[in-house]
Amino acid sequence: MSAVPRSEKPAGRFRRMLDRLSSSQEDLESEELREDAETAGCTKIGDCHDRQIVTVTGTLRTVTLRPRAGVPALEAELFDGSAPLDVVWLGRRSIVGIEPGRKLIASGRISMSRGRRVLFNPKYELRPLGRE
Repeated sequence: MSAVPRSEKPAGRFRRMLDRLSSSQEDLESEELREDAETAGCTKIGDCHDRQIVTVTGTLRTVTLRPRAGVPALEAELFDGSAPLDVVWLGRRSIVGIEPGRKLIASGRISMSRGRRVLFNPKYELRPLGRE
């Protein structure tokens, strides 16, 4: 055996195929989402910091109506394979196209709330359904 650890060796075609076969479905989906974010030129959610203006992309995992201080608020969890991000539209009960499983690109200023990244009232673009 060589002294170079496996993680530092260049991965050949067979090694990549073996890794894909031994990975869970969730790991494969996360990897695909990270590659999609990189291709779109977006910031990875895991790399976002408080008060940073970002453009992120990912898939909506959940969408819920949760009032904040008596005002309706539509909340969604966006996941890009690196970390989750709560996206909140204040004063909205629903938005056409915002549903679990939908991919979107969102832009705005990240804030931290209870240890989670949150994006309030972002500019957003729904990704075409055919690309999913």
